[in-house]
Amino acid sequence: MGRRRSVTVGFRVSPEEAREIDALVALSGLAKQDYILRRLTDREVTVYPSVRVQRAVQDQAMLCYEELRRIERAGDVTPELAHVLDTLAKTFSGLGREAGPSAVDAEREAMRALGRECDGA
Repeated sequence: MGRRRSVTVGFRVSPEEAREIDALVALSGLAKQDYILRRLTDREVTVYPSVRVQRAVQDQAMLCYEELRRIERAGDVTPELAHVLDTLAKTFSGLGREAGPSAVDAEREAMRALGRECDGA
């Protein structure tokens, strides 16, 4: 038999914090109440792949991609975006697919093979 939840707990957040919480909840696949309760009680949040989680990952990845295209310097990344990007990275790695080398890494290797130096190496 489950617990009877008869007490309401509420708190205020900024619009940015609300968007970040909503994004993290969507990526978890849990109901907002369950996600927040697990995080506040320091219990693990396990993401089980589902159509809903897949759609949330796609949506968040697209939002992050659009934001990253807008940003000109790495210093312009907000803490909220950095947190969502970190969560996306952990979600992707948890799906069991290893990330291959990026296009930038492949280009750097090709330049090195040609004996040329490149910035950012």
